[in-house]
Amino acid sequence: MAEEVPRYRRVLLKLSGEALMGPAAYGIDPSVLTFISKEIAALRRLKVETGIVIGGGNIFRGLAGVAQGFDRVRADQMGMLATVLNAIALAEGLQKHGVPTKVLSAYEIRSVVEPFVREKALSYLEEGYFVVFAAGTGNPYFTTDTAAILRALEIKAEIVFKATKVDGVYSADPVKDPSAKKFDFLTYEEVLEKNLRVMDLTAITLARDNNLPLMVFNMQEPGNILKAVLGQKVGTLVGGGA
Repeated sequence: MAEEVPRYRRVLLKLSGEALMGPAAYGIDPSVLTFISKEIAALRRLKVETGIVIGGGNIFRGLAGVAQGFDRVRADQMGMLATVLNAIALAEGLQKHGVPTKVLSAYEIRSVVEPFVREKALSYLEEGYFVVFAAGTGNPYFTTDTAAILRALEIKAEIVFKATKVDGVYSADPVKDPSAKKFDFLTYEEVLEKNLRVMDLTAITLARDNNLPLMVFNMQEPGNILKAVLGQKVGTLVGGGA
């Protein structure tokens, strides 16, 4: 059997909070958490330095709170705190699969998680820890998509992997439109011009301005995260060359 050689040595994985729900309408499904943790843990044997940003939509979504009458700043703060819960859960899941993991939060909750410090994050990655970044950017009005790009740039990740429920980026919602076309490669400009729902505008612009490639793929397909790291063809590549 040929030795598996990763194409990327340091990556940032973006997970949505909804990814942890499974078939439920709210919260964290233990079986889904176990599956996701096991998939991510496969990267450890390849010694891939891995950072993770996770959303909080399975617990509280800021914009949904605004729709219910919450102040936008307070709603976003609640959403960022929700990501801390998810980050702790994911760290526990990874550690149960033998992966030493640290949670660094943009919000200081010292009795629960460590505050985010870039130098500390880099040191942990070099020591072999997986690092879960919680509380988004720590600022309202910014999504966890933007936080993922920001943290990726800060830790000098080679690529951002965005895990979704579909196998890439399509011209339209493939569930609603059977004629939707899947893209194997897109430039940042094409994403912006076509208004494709890859990440929010701020995140895509930040990635484009710093030439940070983005891979969108289906995390629910076993082995896909490993294939992506090995450079195999999965999902849609945005930027970084075809």
